[in-house]
Amino acid sequence: MTALPFALNHMTTPNLPLGDFFQLAKSLGMTSVEIRNDLTGNAILDGTPAKDVAALAGRHGITIISINALQRFNEWNEARQAEAEELIAYARDCGAKALVLVPVNDGTGQADGERQENLRKALSALKPMIEKAGIIGLVEPLGFEICSLRSKTEAVEAIKVVDGEKTFHLVHDTFHHHLAGEPAIFPEMTGLIHISGVADERVAVADLRDSHRVLVDRSDLLDNVGQIRRLRAAGYAGPLSFEPFAAEVHGLADPAAAVGQSVDYIRGHI
Repeated sequence: MTALPFALNHMTTPNLPLGDFFQLAKSLGMTSVEIRNDLTGNAILDGTPAKDVAALAGRHGITIISINALQRFNEWNEARQAEAEELIAYARDCGAKALVLVPVNDGTGQADGERQENLRKALSALKPMIEKAGIIGLVEPLGFEICSLRSKTEAVEAIKVVDGEKTFHLVHDTFHHHLAGEPAIFPEMTGLIHISGVADERVAVADLRDSHRVLVDRSDLLDNVGQIRRLRAAGYAGPLSFEPFAAEVHGLADPAAAVGQSVDYIRGHI
């Protein structure tokens, strides 16, 4: 297999300005990053033009593998369409390869029949928009019990119904995969792996939240190593993107050293 192609999601260091974030990735030997539209005071929310982001990435030799994310994508309405158009255009113009699509995660839209119909409707609407921009839509099922799309199997079924296999891929998030408890993986449909660990043994799986997501090390309870190994053995060769949300990671004085240690740990066990 090829060397492990690690990437960095801006959520790893949300307080770093974009240029410093790109520089951090490069210092770790990474050339792929994910940028976000939910970081206050940072590109994209601060109004930085997409072409400026593209130029900055170019200067640092960085590839933007995704913008993370169009939220509530499977609640399709006029507001969502406008939001999607704006984000897809931004992704295209900043040189991003993909847009992550995150489902409704507040306990609504969960009824059997309703959630599948909502998903197909959203994918059908997004498909021509995404294709025209020349990017990929990355569908990310979330493992939380209140989520309207927990199942990768259901996501794949909907993608196939709209004939969207070339347009949409899956995000395999190791945290959400663990929470969802769904054994199925779809390496041939997977376009991105998000990696983060959980080390707090006191928290029940049903009570785990983003705030528990740390860098992966020997105390990881999610079996990141096993998940990555399984997907790669089945043919996945794409990026492994660090996405820790925990405040203790965001507050690290030396994030480069910490991420580097996590890279070494994962490399050493795969």
